[in-house]
Amino acid sequence: MGKEIKKNHEYVVDIIDYGMEGEGIAKIDNFTIFIPGAMKNEKVKIIIVKVLASHAYGKIIEILEKSEYRVEPDCSTYKRCGGCNLRHMDYEETLNIKKQKVENLVNKTFGKDNKIKVKNVLGMGNPYNYRNKAQYPVGLDKSGAPIMGVFAERSHEIVSMQKCFIQNVEAEKIAFAIYKFIKEQHIPVYNEKTMEGLIRHIVIKVGIRTHEVMCILVVNGKKIPHEQELVEMLVKEYDVKTVVKNINMKNTNVILGYDNVVLHGDGYIYDILGDYTFKISPMSFYQVNPTQAEALYNIAIEETNLSKDDILFDLYCGIGTIGIFASSYVKKVYGIEIVKKAIEDAKENAKINNIENIEFFAGDVEKIFSNLMEKKQVYPDVIIVDPPRKGLDNNTINNILAVKPKKIVYISCNPATIVRDMKLLSKNYEIGNIQPVDMFPFTSHVECVAVLKLKKSIITK
Repeated sequence: MGKEIKKNHEYVVDIIDYGMEGEGIAKIDNFTIFIPGAMKNEKVKIIIVKVLASHAYGKIIEILEKSEYRVEPDCSTYKRCGGCNLRHMDYEETLNIKKQKVENLVNKTFGKDNKIKVKNVLGMGNPYNYRNKAQYPVGLDKSGAPIMGVFAERSHEIVSMQKCFIQNVEAEKIAFAIYKFIKEQHIPVYNEKTMEGLIRHIVIKVGIRTHEVMCILVVNGKKIPHEQELVEMLVKEYDVKTVVKNINMKNTNVILGYDNVVLHGDGYIYDILGDYTFKISPMSFYQVNPTQAEALYNIAIEETNLSKDDILFDLYCGIGTIGIFASSYVKKVYGIEIVKKAIEDAKENAKINNIENIEFFAGDVEKIFSNLMEKKQVYPDVIIVDPPRKGLDNNTINNILAVKPKKIVYISCNPATIVRDMKLLSKNYEIGNIQPVDMFPFTSHVECVAVLKLKKSIITK
């Protein structure tokens, strides 16, 4: 590696590019250094904090020449919490970086002469306070006093937070009111090391369009002291629609347990997405940025040019949002999702919206996909997939290639896996363009949607 890069040594470097997480990249004698918080075209003084065989990590000591796109972060805790790792950048520049991230993956996978167009990232007019779900861990600080906030990046140390610029303002107020009540009433909070104490998490869900609020108190026990007083305060002062006690007594990183006890209301809130109403339970997966989710679904439907004769398979359908969105454009929708509770919610959502041309199935996507075709003789004209971060499994890809639907709509929260899977699907499909959507402003995450069309040479076979 040229001259040897050593830990704790200082260097002055030029930042030449960005990494996958939006960190700066520098080269020392052609050896790659990743530097969080550094920006392209900056000159920085760094100290090496970790050296691996193929690359190293540096930490900024001083910025000697600043990027024109660097801004003063408006959040005092962003460096520690890791939630918004691009908060030191102008918002428009974050969109450019996300587009470049997708383009780099496309070029690396398909070759630089490919004809796939990555469109400009669809950003938000107001990229603040967009989240409809707030999750605050509650625990003990180093002195043993109660603390509420967010987990520090890559750890379970709780960082106290007074104001978060991506959380819903009302949700934040309510969470702090609950925390104040817990402290005033000396309600014990959870200690991860001893697994003792009661309050583990405060979770607030808000219907952005309906303004309905759900409070979920995650507890390591069955009974909360002063439970009724707390509920009365939340209803009277914050007009909370429903309060749920979620019991989680396991030693786990998963926030919610399986048992929910409704303390007030009916245990649900509703929100509106497009022309549709969705019922949200404590366990429901619902896009945390509904404004951008609505935009993404509309793009997917417009780009697909659906027909009233089409049979649509919605794989990994969750609570049915995109299948319900698409239902008025097609003959029939079949939604498949492995999470049984999500399918229960999806069926309920179809009923709420009076949609009769949709059926939902709980189970493994691969098995039910095959079952619909083999046993029910139902074949899709269009398939929508919105898989988890790991992308599609090989069996599902092989099924799609064998069935040859006219179009595939691929929605993904992970650009690496959508590009990888599109390469496999490109055997039978043409990929026109990829539309990235900024679902999580000021983070390095980017959602993508692509429409794949069956090649004419395959159709005529």
